[in-house]
Amino acid sequence: MNLEYRLMSSVQENHEIPLAERMRPVSLEEVVGQDHVLGPDCMLSKAIRMGNPFSFILWGPPGSGKTTLSRLIASYSSLPFRAFSAVTSGLKDLREAIAEAKSFWSDSGRPTLLFVDEIHRFNKAQQDAFLPHVESGLIILLGATTQNPSFEIISPLISRVRIIVLKPLESKDIRELLVRALDDRERGLGRFDIRISREALDCLAGFSQGDARVALNNLEMTVLYSMGNQDGSEIRLELENVEKALSEKALHYDKDGEEHYNLISAFHKSLRGSDPQASVYWLYRMLEAGEDPLFIGRRMIRFASEDIGMADPNALGIALSAFEAWQKVGPPEAQLALLQAAVYLATAPKSNSLYLAEKAVKEEIRRTGHQPVPKHIRNAPTSLMKKLGYSRGYLYPHNYEGGWVRQEYLPEGVKRRGFYTPTGRGFERDVRRIIAALKKK
Repeated sequence: MNLEYRLMSSVQENHEIPLAERMRPVSLEEVVGQDHVLGPDCMLSKAIRMGNPFSFILWGPPGSGKTTLSRLIASYSSLPFRAFSAVTSGLKDLREAIAEAKSFWSDSGRPTLLFVDEIHRFNKAQQDAFLPHVESGLIILLGATTQNPSFEIISPLISRVRIIVLKPLESKDIRELLVRALDDRERGLGRFDIRISREALDCLAGFSQGDARVALNNLEMTVLYSMGNQDGSEIRLELENVEKALSEKALHYDKDGEEHYNLISAFHKSLRGSDPQASVYWLYRMLEAGEDPLFIGRRMIRFASEDIGMADPNALGIALSAFEAWQKVGPPEAQLALLQAAVYLATAPKSNSLYLAEKAVKEEIRRTGHQPVPKHIRNAPTSLMKKLGYSRGYLYPHNYEGGWVRQEYLPEGVKRRGFYTPTGRGFERDVRRIIAALKKK
């Protein structure tokens, strides 16, 4: 029996169930990622293990585990489970589910688990229909959505459920899932002699963009492609096989090697050089190659203070907003937020004054060591401290014209030292004028 026939027979034995569905976790131990909500001390994981579920809406990108977690709740509890999709179902289906839940309630006094996929697709009237039954405890609503509940779910329903945010899976999580699928003899591809290179594994993880379903489906396609183009019993999965099977060219990128540092350096220097075109290019070179977008976001946050600083104080907020957008929304929508931040940072006025100030003050602290806080600016919460002179002689600036009074705040050993010197660029022009005016006083 040839290898291709055996693999196709394996699929048929599973009723042509896709690999991604066969590998869906059947226990919490099999779930990877989402540690922020599934850690041992987290409310959701405790509720699942105890078989004591509550109504919630899972908000996360495709392939992050929304359906899996809802099914796991059902498997860990002894409650009946009814699932339907808002794409294909309507009020008629909901009424039927409620009728069944009422029947079970009258017999047992216990609720029914109702899973609603793509719940944001229900209109206001349809969402209203859940309210009395969630409130009475007749149903425990398990909703799933890829859209921000704040905009897509009615406020009365949000107030009656918990919103749980899921994140795109990290590359290490995707790789773990792929290796598990290759090793699993019962549900996966472990019955076949498959060897995968590190480059091919990284490429599959990168193409997935944090979506477990896409990663496993792509693995299955690559195996089928490779099987039909190789002789012998061993199936070898190389980078070339992945590219040809998926009709996509993987960009050369080693996230643990030199290219990782080359690309982030090119991106940083393009931002610093105020070149938005090059900045956008290097940003997407990294994204398309599978770089962690949050790593890029962290570098932009650093850049906003190191290379722009007070020349444009808004730059830090822009970078932070892009980072948060990726955390909350994920791909593909939040890629544009990273792009927006990159263009803003590239075109903002530049100043490294904060970076130089940081270096200067650190060097001063290393040189002069532990300098005592001047007594007049120490706190004096007790009578003893007051007797020792703490806070004595302190001048409260708000009691003086302009909210300023001449007063020394540095320790004796570092008086008359300057650390921060603003440039004449951007907002720092105003900062420099303010500092100069205060010196004249």
